[in-house]
Amino acid sequence: MNIKKLLISAVLPVLFLSTAAAQNEASDNKPKKGDVTLAATIGYNSYASVTALPGNLYNYEASALSTDWSDKKLMVGLEGGWFVSDLWKLSLGGGLTFTNNPGYSGVPGTVDESLSLEDNLGDIPNYRAVADAYSFGYNVTAGIDRYFNVKGVKNMMLYTGLRLGVAYGLNEQKYDEWTSMGKSTAETCNFRAGWTFGVDYYVLPCMFVGISIDPVAYTYNVTSYKPQEGLATLEADSHNFGLLAAPTIRLGFKF
Repeated sequence: MNIKKLLISAVLPVLFLSTAAAQNEASDNKPKKGDVTLAATIGYNSYASVTALPGNLYNYEASALSTDWSDKKLMVGLEGGWFVSDLWKLSLGGGLTFTNNPGYSGVPGTVDESLSLEDNLGDIPNYRAVADAYSFGYNVTAGIDRYFNVKGVKNMMLYTGLRLGVAYGLNEQKYDEWTSMGKSTAETCNFRAGWTFGVDYYVLPCMFVGISIDPVAYTYNVTSYKPQEGLATLEADSHNFGLLAAPTIRLGFKF
């Protein structure tokens, strides 16, 4: 868990902008109804990715993928927001990814697999085919926040709200070789809900820094594998409950 990196990333923007904040303390930089925000976020990602099982085994097993935020890596993302009133904001964030891997045929060697390793010394090994594969995934998070003014700190605002999110990942592979039993597919999906608490400081009329954490969060994951065409789907699922989960920092702009 890279909690030190997260803390360093949170402190540096504040130090960098402290001079500007002191110069603008006399002005009211807080958001108003109709303002739009766009922020870069640094936090533990909730993207979902999965790898298809090979289609040439005798036994298969499935396990749900981890949805524990402490198992995730830090990731940069984007989040947009719209203040529907002076103290209420709607937010939306997410991303999409697609990867294509062209397939290549295998190249047979001269080894005799019925013989021992010593008996095959000097022979040319087999080169297995490269799978024709692709991966697709997306992540969407929507939220609503209620903001509160902080007495004694003119441009600081606390907020609390709800977050709902879904993340999906798909991987499909097919090997051009006689041992392959056709297309192999794997899918995974996360459904997440959380209560969020955070603070934003508007250091300039058009810029703010913030940090948030989820006091309570819940994630449901379902992962399915179809290692061969014609076989039934093999599934596994999990329920994850988090306390003080997924700390996230923001450096954003207000328009």
